[in-house]
Amino acid sequence: MPNMSLKKVPAPEQKPEVRNKNFEEVTLCYTYEMAVTEAARCLNCKHRPCVGGCPVSVQIPDFISLISKGDLNGAFEAITATNSLPAVCGRVCPQENQCEEKCVRGIKGEPVAIGRLERFVADTHRALGAQRPNKIATNGHKVAVIGSGPAGLSCAGELAHAGYEVVIYEAFHRPGGVLMYGIPEFRLPKAVVLDEIENLKALGVKVETNIVIGKLFTVNELFDEMGFEAVFIGSGAGLPNFMNIPGEALVGVSSSNEFLTRINLMKAYDENYDTPIRHSKNVAVVGGGNVAMDAARSAKRLGAENVFIVYRRSESEMPARTEEVHHAKEEGIDFRLLTAPVEIIGNENSTVKSMKCIKMELGEPDSSGRRRPIPIEGSEFELEVDSVIIAIGTNPNPLIAGTTPGLKTNSRGCIATDDNMKTTREGVYAGGDAVTGAATVILAMGAGKQAAKAIDEYIKSL
Repeated sequence: MPNMSLKKVPAPEQKPEVRNKNFEEVTLCYTYEMAVTEAARCLNCKHRPCVGGCPVSVQIPDFISLISKGDLNGAFEAITATNSLPAVCGRVCPQENQCEEKCVRGIKGEPVAIGRLERFVADTHRALGAQRPNKIATNGHKVAVIGSGPAGLSCAGELAHAGYEVVIYEAFHRPGGVLMYGIPEFRLPKAVVLDEIENLKALGVKVETNIVIGKLFTVNELFDEMGFEAVFIGSGAGLPNFMNIPGEALVGVSSSNEFLTRINLMKAYDENYDTPIRHSKNVAVVGGGNVAMDAARSAKRLGAENVFIVYRRSESEMPARTEEVHHAKEEGIDFRLLTAPVEIIGNENSTVKSMKCIKMELGEPDSSGRRRPIPIEGSEFELEVDSVIIAIGTNPNPLIAGTTPGLKTNSRGCIATDDNMKTTREGVYAGGDAVTGAATVILAMGAGKQAAKAIDEYIKSL
């Protein structure tokens, strides 16, 4: 029977006062009964607007209909026909701005919980111990993928399904890219990421870790000496931006990249690991995106008494997901909005003791479309903190572009591509954060998928 409830079936969660002291997953999976009830809210629209909102074109009504019928294997196959990382996407995609934003049920009430249903299917498939996919027969052509983040994994998966021999080169000691080093365990358990990667390996994808392209091998050497016919660059955007204000070199100031990498990839939160991490009483996180929320919530879990989000615009301009802001507030994060740092102040030991800030007001929209923050004269004040984490965005590392003749980049160091992800170097394609700068997991996956199609057409034309 159709379920015409105006509200989604709520997902179970850890209580805020419990979860802000551990790194276990915050939002829990639907039960079978919850999933079937929520699936019954889907109207199975003929024109399928939700599919148009998905960057990897998951046939959403199909998999939801299969859930309603109890065919979870069929639902999994329907999702993975176009999406290589369903358990990841079900957790971290901003569905509220993509597929769910287009859902007809959202006109009068809440949209169907597409992300929660996708996660349910993927998690149930894994929990039941389903077999890995079978290896695809090779077509004899070789493609190198640089970076094992969402763009690289998506591209590799698409190419493997088409029969290509794919080798992924990853700079870190574990594959997964930003899925491993950037997103905390409480949002995306690392076992989930590694399981998705094992599925790609079963298809025949090889993953080589601890290999920095541009140092150990160049892109040209991948072609000339190693026999690859095309290269996809999905190396992400791991070069942090800073504010260029006095005091950023003080002890206790770090980028969100460094802070989150120590916690997520190197497990500094786990007492069984020796990774050094700064434990602070009062922490300021500068920025308003998902990364800022991740850093603030992680600092709270490490034992900080007070964690401040310092953001120069208002909450309505925040780029972070509404869900992440909501969870941060529930966990006790203190939001200092319309506030901008102007100086980080140290003590006699060159260690952070406070941050000087100024109040802001919003003027006319700037090039980003958001209202421009304007300082309020005479409104300076000091925020007592002993750590500052800068989370104001990242740009691509220049190493690959700098060692690849003919590969053009823009003023931010992002690799230039055409609409098919083709770069200015013959046979080289790129996508994800290396092209756009820091963006979402699903957009990177969409770029990887699009590049794989272009690479297939390119190699067939040789």
